[in-house]
Amino acid sequence: MKAEEIRFVWLFVFFDLPVGTKPERRAATRFRNFLKDDGYMMLQFSVYARVCRGEDGAIKHIARATRNLPSAGSVRALQVTDRQYGRMRLLLGEVKPTESAGSAQLVLL
Repeated sequence: MKAEEIRFVWLFVFFDLPVGTKPERRAATRFRNFLKDDGYMMLQFSVYARVCRGEDGAIKHIARATRNLPSAGSVRALQVTDRQYGRMRLLLGEVKPTESAGSAQLVLL
């Protein structure tokens, strides 16, 4: 496949997991750690994203996330093109040290 034919897509995972009991907190932590180990970056507390090389890569990572789902809670996946991701706007009230309104996303593969 030629370089100009490669299409990158972004895969977002949104989740709302119960954390009322110690086993629920442990399951939620395991899921978050799986996402980080699988190359996702945390955008917000329950929103993670990663870049995938084409549709096949996104399908592979959705299947991996599905195999690692906690037994309770709500998890959603959303796939967007690299161009759509680039149009995302960061809206901040008070700028925190870990966030920047002017930074550009750079991904090296």
